[in-house]
Amino acid sequence: MDLRDSTEEAAFRKRVQSFLAANLPAGWGTPAFVMPAGDAHREFLRDWQRRLNAAGLLGLEWPREYGGQGASPAEVAIFAEEAAFAGTPDPLNVIGLFLTGPTIMVHGTPEQKQRHLPRILNCEEVWCQGFSEPGAGSDLASLRTRAEAVGDHFVVNGQKVWTSFAHYADWCMLLVRTDPHAPKHRGVSFLLVDMKSPGVTVKPLRQMTGEADFNEMFFDNVQVPRANLLGGVNEGWRVAMTTLTNERGAGGTAAGARFFAAFLAIVELCRRTARRGQPVLQDPLVRQQLGNFYVDLRELRCTGYRVPGMPRDGTAAGPVSSIVKLTWSELNQWMQNFVMELQGPGSQLMADSRYAVDNGRWQFDFLRSRANTIEAGTSEVQRGIIAERLLGLPRAR
Repeated sequence: MDLRDSTEEAAFRKRVQSFLAANLPAGWGTPAFVMPAGDAHREFLRDWQRRLNAAGLLGLEWPREYGGQGASPAEVAIFAEEAAFAGTPDPLNVIGLFLTGPTIMVHGTPEQKQRHLPRILNCEEVWCQGFSEPGAGSDLASLRTRAEAVGDHFVVNGQKVWTSFAHYADWCMLLVRTDPHAPKHRGVSFLLVDMKSPGVTVKPLRQMTGEADFNEMFFDNVQVPRANLLGGVNEGWRVAMTTLTNERGAGGTAAGARFFAAFLAIVELCRRTARRGQPVLQDPLVRQQLGNFYVDLRELRCTGYRVPGMPRDGTAAGPVSSIVKLTWSELNQWMQNFVMELQGPGSQLMADSRYAVDNGRWQFDFLRSRANTIEAGTSEVQRGIIAERLLGLPRAR
């Protein structure tokens, strides 16, 4: 596999670099730049997404017929690499762009596509993903949030948890049980729910990083029009698999680029950290560990190329996407653990300490990485998928 840029790809890379240089705020990536908080932070991210969209650098994987760029996998990788090296923020509507939009493209009616896809791209409407419940996480098919068909709408009752961005989302992809008597995978439907509907309550959950991006959601007799059913009644599991395939795999290229940028920062940290009068980068054991990270990151990059950016039939690359998800989630934890060991007692200093290394960046990343092997399906779930669907091993009992 030749990963060098072609002439066209080199021109695209220069275009991306020029855009980032012209559009990132002055002082970006330096201690002088202070990210706005609260509503101002969300407006900052919304503006960033709209700048990307106006420049033709948003929805790269989306087909042109849906307002995307129809970009090649190489162009998607180039943008991911340049964005990672520049440390750009994520778009505000990350769930909509990478999960909701692709799912609607595969399973949506013409009316649903026309209604939702343009608003996702230009960030008119922000989305969240209502899948997990207190008793249905890794075993998602055990969900109990119920939707009862009444005339031309469904009445929804139940609870969801760990719902990222629900506290400011406009719409939600909601998995509900519509047939309590069917086998658990076959009695599920997929609804598109307006978060402003009467009966929807959102309660933020504070994480150990100090952020509160996760949420509980409660549905009390919420009415959802039948027109908001995505796929058929009791066909929600098939629709959800499209969403999960994109969640686990489509971000593999971006994850590989982001963590390679983090790896380079770790190498620089090793140059700046001294033990017994010399940089720890000269320690052969440290160099061996950095070499292991480098090999794993290159493997992640190559595997990411095996996952199509836009599965169109809802089934493509599912097992391979589990390899990508398993690799990046565990690799990031290994790298963050290494940095904490490298800092020794200093690893206990958070951003509010003037002695914290890199303003506490590594402590935050370490704490956030704890969720990596849980979100989007645990490592145990991913290993089971790989074993059964790629290696042909018998199903675990």
